[in-house]
Amino acid sequence: MPAIGGSIESVTLDGREFAVTADADVGRKLGGRENEMLANGNRTSRLIKTATPWSAEGLTVAIDDDNGDQEFIQALADSNHFFAIAITYPSGAVSQGEGQIAGEVVFNNQTASASVSLMGTGILTKQ
Repeated sequence: MPAIGGSIESVTLDGREFAVTADADVGRKLGGRENEMLANGNRTSRLIKTATPWSAEGLTVAIDDDNGDQEFIQALADSNHFFAIAITYPSGAVSQGEGQIAGEVVFNNQTASASVSLMGTGILTKQ
């Protein structure tokens, strides 16, 4: 089967599904470890493995004011807990994890959409 790219279909935040705009170019990090090599004076090296969270940046979701979509997302951002997140890709694959809203939730009235970035604890896994 070939690699399939394209528009993310949807993102589910704490059980509520949001359509992702077709032009959103989302950067995904699975989380885990980030490696760095540091030199020693005798020309040997040390491997530094830093734990990193998973993230999805560049999401733009459709916002319906009648449904209170922006208020729902902002309430999640204001909360002090991680919540379930699932991202559905054009291939049909689904990634899931627990996370939180990162940064601001910015609504754009011309496109009825909001930019949302997500970060999470642990690793983003395939469903």
